[in-house]
Amino acid sequence: MDFAPSEDHRMVRRIAREFAEKEVAPHIREHDEAGYFDRRYLDRMGELGLLGLCLPDKYGGGGLDYISLAVASEELERVDTSLRVVLSVHIGLASLGILQWGTEEQKSRYLPDLATGKRVGAFGLTEPNAGSDVAALEATAVRDGGEYVLNGEKTWISLADVADTFLVFAYTDKKARHRGISAFIVERGFPGFSSSSIHGKMGVRAGNTGSFVLQDCRVPASNLLGEEGEGFKIAMSCLDNGRFTVAAGATGLIQACIEACVRYATERRTFGVPIGEHQLVQRMIAHMVRDVEACRLLVYRAGWLKNRGERNTRETALAKWYATTASFEAAANAVQIHGAYGYSNEYPVERFLRNSKGAVIYEGSREILEIMIGQYALGLRQDRPLRRSLPGWPFEEDGRQG
Repeated sequence: MDFAPSEDHRMVRRIAREFAEKEVAPHIREHDEAGYFDRRYLDRMGELGLLGLCLPDKYGGGGLDYISLAVASEELERVDTSLRVVLSVHIGLASLGILQWGTEEQKSRYLPDLATGKRVGAFGLTEPNAGSDVAALEATAVRDGGEYVLNGEKTWISLADVADTFLVFAYTDKKARHRGISAFIVERGFPGFSSSSIHGKMGVRAGNTGSFVLQDCRVPASNLLGEEGEGFKIAMSCLDNGRFTVAAGATGLIQACIEACVRYATERRTFGVPIGEHQLVQRMIAHMVRDVEACRLLVYRAGWLKNRGERNTRETALAKWYATTASFEAAANAVQIHGAYGYSNEYPVERFLRNSKGAVIYEGSREILEIMIGQYALGLRQDRPLRRSLPGWPFEEDGRQG
């Protein structure tokens, strides 16, 4: 076992940290307070290679491994969750979904622009009445000659109002339940597509979240991703990638809590000494240190499996469940350590707490993941081989597993 980061990992950490600290951190309090999403950050992440870092060279990506994606996610969320969400949705859910399930024509058409940020990807699964219960989807897709006609509404979609390319899930056969769901690549410019933003969120206020409507939206049959009826499998495999980045980001949020609390605990004095000398403060910070180390091990193990091209649903679910739960606890304790100041946005821990709550809900709630891990332990859940696996790393010239 080698725990030393590679030169690529160190490079990605440096690039992501410098961007987040120098270009985003000075403005994040203002943007969060105003609920403002700065589109320029997406352009800058494209320029830095962050939007395609683990896509194969063949499609214009950085050709780096999946642990590099984890490192970038950790560093971006260390400053603000809205930055990590971009990687989760654009790379984890959308781009890697096309890489795993797309035809060569689809990959050649979409991935180069996604890798450079010329296109921004998003993921349309959740609906007003369908979240964890995916089979409750109401969106439909009806074949009409060389096209599918899509109707439905998706909500709580990250980057809904700024993305160009969407993976959309809809029923092609409602009677077949989850086996009748299919996946489509939908472009913003297709007639019948419209989107809007959601305001008044508890957290991730500096990120764009919204809804989109498909009203007799005509999608070329060539934009069917995978085969009819494979939509559920595709969605779950995409969520493996999204959960991986969420877990890595939660690790970065815990690290941010540690740094903020150590800084405050050495400056703030009570009863004549810095509060860091009080054992209960030390205990809360010690728990954060314990959890950030455990989270990294869980995330990097899942990344190691992804690099090998092996199924990692269980390991990724465990990492996401543990890391997001731990980050919520760390943020709550960070506010406690800051006392009344932690209740104000004068200090970042207030924002950390609000942001951390979302991650125990989206991309597999805390409860869903807990049940999954229990089912694995009891032998009630087993992963079957997928028709198409996410390519392992290093990538070959043709983009297949190396």
